[in-house]
Amino acid sequence: MTAMTGTPAAGDVDALLLVSFGGPEGPDDVLPFLRNVTAGRGVPQSRLAVVAEQYRMFGGRSPLNDQNRALAQALRAELPGLPVYWGNRNWAPYLTDTVAEMAAAGVRRAACFVTSAFSSYSGCRQYRENLAAALAALPPGVAAPELVKLRLFFDHPGFVEPMVDRCVAALAELPEKARADAHLVFTAHSLPLSQARASGPRGDAYPRQLRAVAEVIAAGVERLTGVRHPVELAFCSRSGPPAVPWLEPDVGDRLAELAAAGAVGAVIVPLGFVSDHMEVAYDLDVLAAQRARQVGLPVARAGTVGTDPRFVAMVRELVEEIRHPDLPRRALTELGPWPEQCAAHCCQLPQQPHRAIQDAVEGGRHGDAAILMGNDAARTGR
Repeated sequence: MTAMTGTPAAGDVDALLLVSFGGPEGPDDVLPFLRNVTAGRGVPQSRLAVVAEQYRMFGGRSPLNDQNRALAQALRAELPGLPVYWGNRNWAPYLTDTVAEMAAAGVRRAACFVTSAFSSYSGCRQYRENLAAALAALPPGVAAPELVKLRLFFDHPGFVEPMVDRCVAALAELPEKARADAHLVFTAHSLPLSQARASGPRGDAYPRQLRAVAEVIAAGVERLTGVRHPVELAFCSRSGPPAVPWLEPDVGDRLAELAAAGAVGAVIVPLGFVSDHMEVAYDLDVLAAQRARQVGLPVARAGTVGTDPRFVAMVRELVEEIRHPDLPRRALTELGPWPEQCAAHCCQLPQQPHRAIQDAVEGGRHGDAAILMGNDAARTGR
């Protein structure tokens, strides 16, 4: 069986695999999906039922699936002649089934694009493990494709430039008197501090990447508007036992602090997410917006990159990097370009980890269960 690789030799790829978190397609899928996410962790049925109600607020259907379908279609148009497959960690189409389909179709070497831009166990390393498990699940004697995960893209212009434009558009949604002095509140999925500290080859890559690209986006906004807006980094979907430290501040808490300090407005920027999935729709558009209203702070939420043509073209460029390793690689922070190959110890889970997914179901922040979805964001792309 062909092993998954991190540093490819020069050569073509004959397929693209879009890798994501997965989500329920309808109300009957919600509890089975949550059981998949929490399998083997002993989460009580009563806790899953609480989280399921949050999905049912949105009709029991995750928007992530249709967004991934749209992205796959855009990638097919961008990469004519290259078959585009789609597989998920936690719901159909499952990675194991998709990789089996690829093997049956005779795919030899596939580039794998994960909908997660930043370093973390659940946003990078776990997807590598999922891909390896999908290969291991192939029947004996089946010719397995080589799977090459594309590099992290947090500071690629194809991700950054659309986010700049979305920030500018969101500023225009604020009351006119609040625009010039509005804060840019960049958000991403929170992680237990132990996971954040273990992220990347030298630790703390997740918060460092977020901060670095937030500053680059703010500079891009300044170039377009002539205004340098204050930059904030906050986190959403923090959950689990209160005694376990997570990345802070919570986005709602930070909005309240800004209001108390006299801020006149803020743009919430979903930096850690590439599409408007459940965590954006619930944690930001419901919970954070509600908190802002309570403290009297005008806010607007910037859009995610979605299927922006520049983002789709970025994926094509990342595929070309695999085909031609000597091509120059674009990155807009001093941290990049990130390599395809991860160090053996990169993003390892600490001993006795409190996983974001498990904690999100077992106990939510301030009694609210977190939605288990994402750009596979911190699990992240959720």
